[in-house]
Amino acid sequence: MAYKTILTVLSDPAQLAQLDAAATLAVSQDAHLDILCLGIDHSQPGYYFPGGTAYGLQAAIDSAMTDAEEVEQRVRRHLVSATDLRWSAESAVAQAGGIGSLVGMRARFSDLTVLASPYAQGQPGDAEIVTEAALFEGCCPVLILPNAALPALPPNRVLVAWNQSTEALAAIRRALPLLKAARAVEITCIDPGRSGPERSDPGGALTQMLTRHGIRAEIAVLARTAPRISDEINRRAIEIGADLVVMGAYGHSRLRQAILGGATRNMLEQARVPVFMAR
Repeated sequence: MAYKTILTVLSDPAQLAQLDAAATLAVSQDAHLDILCLGIDHSQPGYYFPGGTAYGLQAAIDSAMTDAEEVEQRVRRHLVSATDLRWSAESAVAQAGGIGSLVGMRARFSDLTVLASPYAQGQPGDAEIVTEAALFEGCCPVLILPNAALPALPPNRVLVAWNQSTEALAAIRRALPLLKAARAVEITCIDPGRSGPERSDPGGALTQMLTRHGIRAEIAVLARTAPRISDEINRRAIEIGADLVVMGAYGHSRLRQAILGGATRNMLEQARVPVFMAR
């Protein structure tokens, strides 16, 4: 099992570090890299003068298309010498409310989406929507890179945040190619409930499953001392020198189709190492 189609979404010519990281991972997996160069129309038709809506919309769409094509040209110049990489790039335009559908459709047919943290300095304002779309509408695992940092390949040590949830197990299954390549994996259980499905043996069945895949995994059961679970995960990742964190993604909203839940958002805001998420 490996990732054979990897997607990355760029909406700013300055996102070349994210592109390099995605390309490195694609080469390591012998995968094809799909690059979506996105132009975004932020126009608000309700504010145009009477009769001017059509002209304003066309001008906004033309501007967004120009932005997308500029990103694509930058990508093609940047990858012109990447002879060991199989890749393709396309331009597309979406209105702000349509980003989710467009990105979700591309992510739906990808094995993995690689993105910079939406909360990193300098990221476009729509980066969070792109991340949500890949995770929730595309149902695609996402590798989030803090400050678009190049991931360690293969990872030396991986921290698996295990809370016995369906989302966490889905993330672990999707991360198997990276877990199998790692030298060590720690299953981190923070304040596991005694009434949970694993009762007095948190992580035991998961360790057995991973061992049968040839993964060397060990369990760490920790007491919660920080206000937020994300604080504990980040602290533990730094403590053991993890190159990657694997965890489930959680979302909730009545107003939007999908939005990053508080624990997920907190984790991505603070993460110092790449985070692999799925649901």
